[in-house]
This record gives sequence, structure tokens and C-alpha cells, in this order.
Amino acid sequence: MGAPAQVSPEVLAALAPQGELRAVVNLGNPVLAQGTPDAPSGVTVDLARELARRLGVPVRLECVDAARLSFAAVAEGRVDVGFLAVEPERAALVAFTAPYVLIEGVFAVPEGSPVRTADDVDRPGVRVGVKQGSAYDLYLTRTLQHAEVVRGADGTTVFEADGLEVAAGIRQPLTRYVAEHPGLRAVEPRFTEIRQAVATGRDRDPAAVAWLRDAVADLVADGFVAASLVRSGQDATVPTGTSA
Repeated sequence: MGAPAQVSPEVLAALAPQGELRAVVNLGNPVLAQGTPDAPSGVTVDLARELARRLGVPVRLECVDAARLSFAAVAEGRVDVGFLAVEPERAALVAFTAPYVLIEGVFAVPEGSPVRTADDVDRPGVRVGVKQGSAYDLYLTRTLQHAEVVRGADGTTVFEADGLEVAAGIRQPLTRYVAEHPGLRAVEPRFTEIRQAVATGRDRDPAAVAWLRDAVADLVADGFVAASLVRSGQDATVPTGTSA
């Protein structure tokens, strides 16, 4: 890649107030990040490094293991950018770019479950295990009217521990979980499409938010995101549009 374009002092001051781009990376989402806190990798790590390069500053990565921790770091201003699913509850405190990748949320149930499709889940007496603070936790909490959301360290963990009727999760790891646990099956179709975007504090300069949105849209359009996903061995959908 060539030299980064000139960035205005206002944008630089807003996105890198400490002279570096502080980015939080969620290692709890294996589609978006892999590795260890000492050696993280994946599309979010690549995005953080490229955004820092375009700003002309170093990058500092803070690794966490849950989306709720990423959200808190961005919302509280402890980092400058994070990588989060677009959700109304979060949008009150953080500003989002358009999505750079789309991930599916799916259910898993025991083979003998009467649940045949995603629509069958929202019934009295059905308990759904979710990872606390995840995008699908927020989505199911605001959309389920009859089923009960049960939160834990992971949807499959609480599903097993509490003997729940349904486990919820991201398609890729949940599909692997089902394959490794005979007697379970995935439920089709997906129950939600999770729009993963770059986020920064809602109190940041509007010019900085606009710069971030333009930069991410460019990285989607020029194939940067798709190439990063391929390098990390992840099968996820890169959006073709740029609307937030």
C-alpha cells in the first residue's frame, strides 16, 4: 500500500489523542480475531493496524474475551476504536461505521427437540443460552417475547451446565460445537444477521467519525477485508453496500 493520505489535525486529535490508535480486539469471537493477547491476528487486528497506518500513528492493541468488554472500553473512552456488532442499545454511546463483515447467529438443539426452525424457539418454557453481552444476547433480549434468555460465559457452556433447550451462537463456532457433540443439531435458518462494524466514542469529533466511516468503506470496497478473512481462514460475508 502507498503512503497514507493527509489527515487533518482535528481528526488525528480525535482518533489518536495519545499519539497512537488504541484499539480493543475481542478474542472471544474467533471469526474476527485469533491468537493470543501477546500475538493476536485476524481481520480486526489487520483493520486496527491499517487504520493506524492511515492516521500515521502507532497502534496499541488491547485484547479482551467478550464483546461486552470491548463495548465498555470504547464507550468509556479507554480505547479509540473497537470492533462491535451494530445494536441500538450500543448506538446510544458509540458511533458506528457501516458493517465490514456480516456474521450469522444460529441456534443449536438436541436431536429430539421439537424446535425445527428458528421461529419455533420463541415459545413458553424454552430457555436459550447466550454469551452475556454478545450481539445475539442483545438481539434476543429485545426480540424474544416468550422464550427465556439465560446468560453465561458462553451460550454452549450455559446450555450444557443448566440443561437448556436451546444454545445460541455465531454460526462458525456453533457449527463446530454441534459437529463435536453427537446428539445435537443446528437449526436453520439463521435467527439474525450480525453486522460487525468499527466503533468509536459518540463524543468524538464528527469529522473523525466521518473519516473512520470513509476509511472502513474504502477497505471493504478495495478488497482489504475480504483478503484478511482469507488469510485468517475465516468464511464470512463481506457486504457489498456501505450503508450503516
